[in-house]
Parts: sequence; C-alpha cells; structure tokens
Amino acid sequence: MAAASPMWVFGYGSLIWNPGFAYDARVVGFVRDHRRVFYQGSTDHRGTPQFPGRTVTLEHQPGATCWGIAYKIREEDKQTALEYLEVREKQYDEKIHLDLYTDSSPKVPAVENVTV
Repeated sequence: MAAASPMWVFGYGSLIWNPGFAYDARVVGFVRDHRRVFYQGSTDHRGTPQFPGRTVTLEHQPGATCWGIAYKIREEDKQTALEYLEVREKQYDEKIHLDLYTDSSPKVPAVENVTV
C-alpha cells in the first residue's frame, strides 16, 4: 500500500509567523498571478459587524506574485490541521490550489498543488 501524500498549505498573512498546526517542513516561496490585498472584512478576529476589520486575502492578478510560506502537513495531522484552519479562517470559504515557486526554482514549481 502506497503512503498517503502530504498536504501543503500556503500562508501569506498571519500563518507566516503563527501557523498554529503541526507541520513537517516549510518552504519560503511565492505563487504566481495573485497578490495580497486587505479587502476581506473580519468580525471574528477584529472589527465589529458595523465596522469590520480588514484582513489579508488573495486576489487574482495576472503577472503578480505573492510571497509566503508553504507548510507540509503529514497525513496523520491533516484532519487536525484542517479543523483548526476551518475555525481560524472561517470567513474565507474559497480554497484554491496553486503551484509554489522559490528563488532557487523560479520557473519550475518547488511544490505543486499547494492549498491556499
């Protein structure tokens, strides 16, 4: 039986310095055609319903790059990490999968199919 593949999660905001879940490895890199923007309104971590605070989110923009950190999560830690992220990132329902590039691998993905 083949070993299950790890999951990779890309952090581009507070996950950079405070992931909050167990991980085996981390890779500093960037995703293409996306940029960080403070458009997302938040009432759970900051702000009020009348005046939501702003948190960072990704916006598709051809030619842009967004730097962050990808975390490798083992199969046995996936469920716990996903449950934690669902609570922490609950206002962000859209999950996408992108390739991660690094300074040493700017043309060929260093990690493919990273969850963002």
